[in-house]
Amino acid sequence: MDSTWAVLTALAFGIFLGAAFMVMLHVAERRGSSAARVVAPTIPDGVDQVLEVLESAGVVLDPSNNVLRASPGALAMGLVRQQALVHPELLELVSTVRRSGDPVAEELTVARSPYGESPLRLRVRVARLGTRFVLLLAEDRTESYRLDEVRRDFVANISHELKTPIASVSLLAEALDQAADEPDQVRRFAGRLSVEASRLAHITSEVIELSRLQARDALRPDVLVDVDEIVAAAVDQNRVVAGGKRVDVAVKAGTGARVYGDRALMIVAVHNLVANAIAYSNEGGRVGVGVKVEGDEVEIAVTDQGIGIESDDLDRVFERFYRVDQARSRNTGGSGLGLSIVKHTVQNHGGDVRVWSQPGRGSTFMIKLPLAETPIVAGEAVDDAGGAETAPADARSAAKLAASQQGDRT
Repeated sequence: MDSTWAVLTALAFGIFLGAAFMVMLHVAERRGSSAARVVAPTIPDGVDQVLEVLESAGVVLDPSNNVLRASPGALAMGLVRQQALVHPELLELVSTVRRSGDPVAEELTVARSPYGESPLRLRVRVARLGTRFVLLLAEDRTESYRLDEVRRDFVANISHELKTPIASVSLLAEALDQAADEPDQVRRFAGRLSVEASRLAHITSEVIELSRLQARDALRPDVLVDVDEIVAAAVDQNRVVAGGKRVDVAVKAGTGARVYGDRALMIVAVHNLVANAIAYSNEGGRVGVGVKVEGDEVEIAVTDQGIGIESDDLDRVFERFYRVDQARSRNTGGSGLGLSIVKHTVQNHGGDVRVWSQPGRGSTFMIKLPLAETPIVAGEAVDDAGGAETAPADARSAAKLAASQQGDRT
């Protein structure tokens, strides 16, 4: 009898222990699920699909201001770096929305990149997304402001620049009429007419290129382009001219760096720098073109051993129609727009271009561009800090190769 009660007691105790263990497992599972939801918060349905099709910048932030999702436009504009908003002005708007709960819309001017001087003008809207998240939308209005500035000075600049070749064509036409009975003079004047017509055609081509660059649809910021390939294409366009002057062009590019931007415009920019270096080098000289990655930026440097630039001219070389050496630019067919195209291209890509020079010893032009941030896509794992792990993005099709053009030191 005693043994039967002992068995029953042991069985009851075992059942009690088993039930207690199951209850503990259930509680632990619920706590683990709760902790997982805190570490990996769930984005409301449909937000990922909306961000993927946005042309403007779209960012979703968690309660700790970690970026959970970012559209390609937000990455291309440099608003997000390492799963965080870069600009304190945007963070201030997010904090305002968290405190008040009301949507906010403002126009802001922020730095395009840490080292670029070009400002980024944004129309920003911030609102709550559910109870825990904040959605930030930013529209780039930089080009509309820039176009207003361009309209103010373009007519004056182009009319002044075209005045000389147009006057030359008119005078040469009169000279041809007066020298109709002198074949040698006719041939000489016809040759001069051909030169002036070529100059007019070159100026017109570069004005069109600059206008396209300053147009709203000139840049597709969500396209990844290979910097090494851009440099190789630009140098190849100048091989014939370099060979004619016996200028050796040395290239060092093997970084694998990629940036967001327009392939054709970037080729034009690098081409203009290389063409300048060749045009202002002496016969038998050497031009160096190098690509280097420093931190989160890529540098493209073009160095020559030519005539150099006076210190008084360094601050003006990127102005439209400005020439360091008027006589030499006329002889080489320069329009004064080459470096202006370089400047606007680099600024549109969120970068900066600078020049160092010593008269008689040569010049170095350096382009700095921000490396492409890897996209944050839906379905990625989230680390302990609440940020999403990143995965490489596929590069899209590049634009057509830019047409070759002879650059000039403007």
